[in-house]
Amino acid sequence: MSSPRVRKVAERIQVIVAEMLERRIKDPRLGFITVTDVRVTGDTQNASIFYTVLGEEDQLASTAAALESAKGVLRSEVGKQLGMRHVPSLEFIHDALPDNARHLDELLDRARQSDAQVAAAAAGAAYAGEADPYRKPHEQPDEISDPDE
Repeated sequence: MSSPRVRKVAERIQVIVAEMLERRIKDPRLGFITVTDVRVTGDTQNASIFYTVLGEEDQLASTAAALESAKGVLRSEVGKQLGMRHVPSLEFIHDALPDNARHLDELLDRARQSDAQVAAAAAGAAYAGEADPYRKPHEQPDEISDPDE
């Protein structure tokens, strides 16, 4: 979306589709849906609409089916409100970004907990021998045994 016109078309499509899904599309299969992004090709022939659904995997599947069946109504409303001669074809894509971000947050929490456990275990730990068990060449041993004794 390089040109300002294409950006403006994408923003309008996002608003139109979100309002239609909220107010006019009364499909019981439609879950709690959020339109997260719209990307329009440079020639404004295709629009990819990214969405998220609150709920389980079955909610996602039923919402995808509802969006597919409402695609024609949504496209005609987009064409009517935009007043374009060639209305872009609509493609609905489930936005996996929030799911991926949630998974990464869970992994980071697990890593923090593991780090905290390691730090707690190391807090009371002491060295098994001396703090520095290696002899330095410039140091003399503590006891020098006399071979004559």
